[in-house]
Amino acid sequence: MPDYIEVALRAIFSFIVLFTLARILGKKQISHLTFFDYVVGIVIGDMASTMAIETEMKITNGLIGLVVYTLFSVILAYGAIKSFKFRDLVESSPSILVKNGNILEKNLFKHKMTYDDLMNGLREKDAFKLDEVEMAILETNGQISVLKKPEYQSLTPSDIGLSMEEDHAPSLIIIDGTLLLKRLNYLNYSEDWLLSEIKKQGANKIEDVFLAQINSDGSVYVDLYQDEKKNQQEKRKPDIAAKLRRVQADIESIASQTKDKNAKKMYFNQSKELESMIKKINPYLSEGV
Repeated sequence: MPDYIEVALRAIFSFIVLFTLARILGKKQISHLTFFDYVVGIVIGDMASTMAIETEMKITNGLIGLVVYTLFSVILAYGAIKSFKFRDLVESSPSILVKNGNILEKNLFKHKMTYDDLMNGLREKDAFKLDEVEMAILETNGQISVLKKPEYQSLTPSDIGLSMEEDHAPSLIIIDGTLLLKRLNYLNYSEDWLLSEIKKQGANKIEDVFLAQINSDGSVYVDLYQDEKKNQQEKRKPDIAAKLRRVQADIESIASQTKDKNAKKMYFNQSKELESMIKKINPYLSEGV
């Protein structure tokens, strides 16, 4: 058998074996890999490539090496799941680098980190000043988690007593011109409704749509194969005044719900300014203008 055919067959076999073993090892995001996971992945990949191109190596020897490494990796993973002490031995545990705003130099030295390494990790978490940081932790995957001091944390609606509508994950409903009918039925939408929605955005049929997504509020995002068709769709004059009135009503509703007096006053002032703007632009929204 010619060498190139043997190498091709061995490569196909090693690829199938590597794919199977990767499925056995399970899914884990790259950002969540520990140093040990990373090293094992490199070794298994190197063994698979060696088995493919080293014709002098018995293919069974390479297969045994791959299986052994995979088996030990799976055993260690299950051991880490079942036992906290074993997990601490295999993966180590998170280390505190900054506590109560103070840098723990001993922990930096222990993990062979420099001041620049620490500052780089903090900047990735939008913490550019050390006095903003309450706590910084080096995770087992090498990432740095940062807890800012309360006065530097972002304001949330709950902080000012606002209740927000519950939001759900959007769902892809058309992919590459193919309608996902089961998903559409699960979301309690009809095919006729979806067709009317995509027609509003320039599509004539389902096959015209490259990607369509239904958001939690019922709105539909559509991306067409031919984007110029979307731009050339029939232009409808939007009822801007009505939309602005709804915005104004939402602002007043938020103002009535909040318990913060300053926020309440700010929302009511914005509502009055919006009402004044609506009166100014109304003449320009009439038919024929």
